[in-house]
Amino acid sequence: MTQDVSIVMPAFKAEDTIAKTVLSVIQQTHPHWELVIVADDGMDYASILGQAGLLHPGIRFLSSDSALSSHGSGPSIPRNIGLDAAKFSYVALLDADDIMHPQKLEYAVDKLQIHPIISCALQLLTSDFQPLRTVGEGADRVLSSRDYKYTNYSSDAMVVYDRQVVDPRFDPSLPCVNDVDFVLRLFAKSDHCFHFGRPLHSYVKRPISVSNGPTVEQKYTQVKNTILQRLSSGYYPFLDPETCAYMERYFVASLATEAALSKALATDPEALFEDCIEKIMHPQTEAAEG
Repeated sequence: MTQDVSIVMPAFKAEDTIAKTVLSVIQQTHPHWELVIVADDGMDYASILGQAGLLHPGIRFLSSDSALSSHGSGPSIPRNIGLDAAKFSYVALLDADDIMHPQKLEYAVDKLQIHPIISCALQLLTSDFQPLRTVGEGADRVLSSRDYKYTNYSSDAMVVYDRQVVDPRFDPSLPCVNDVDFVLRLFAKSDHCFHFGRPLHSYVKRPISVSNGPTVEQKYTQVKNTILQRLSSGYYPFLDPETCAYMERYFVASLATEAALSKALATDPEALFEDCIEKIMHPQTEAAEG
């Protein structure tokens, strides 16, 4: 039986990157997909992709409603618009400056027959698509909800999941870290995900993005404290209740990383969050490598 996938993509000031991202969808070895692009900046992305020769019958173009939100308020509202419009039960998230590796959907659809949530190792890229490092490499395996953030400690906007099992929405009140909050909601109906230890998704670290721009430490610290408060209050109804304690420890480490990264950036403008949190969360690995 053919399994179609709805790919939901918010787009904000993505005119320089969206062609490369959309091409990565068109080149998927699993051809049964729709791509829902939700412009959050009033941009005519159909025209941009047409000029690049990348219009495809599987692409739909929507826009966020400025009467309901200000453009550029973050990806949560356009993602939710895309999720509401998505036709299929299998959903993949994709930012307009990221890249799906060619077999990502093929591999994910195969495992979604058994597991309701799929994650994968990430390749981190510079804003001009040069490789920085990878996160989450290793064996393909089942990850418990407890262990998820101890492997996937970078972006979570690479998950693919089955909406017949769980179908949350993003929280517009969070200006950042909303993809982590979303994954916490996914684990309300599943105590695990299947993780591909090979990189199947490239995440671009853009200096102007919400996660890499000026004053980001203050913004991230505030939101991570909010999520910690939610965890301690039982806000997230995890299927495995012990997941809460593991996620709390992750966010404590993540907050320590924000402070460490701020200091590191003072002497090394190219310091990465992922390098800093790896040292905090897995000090034994750093010691062994040293």
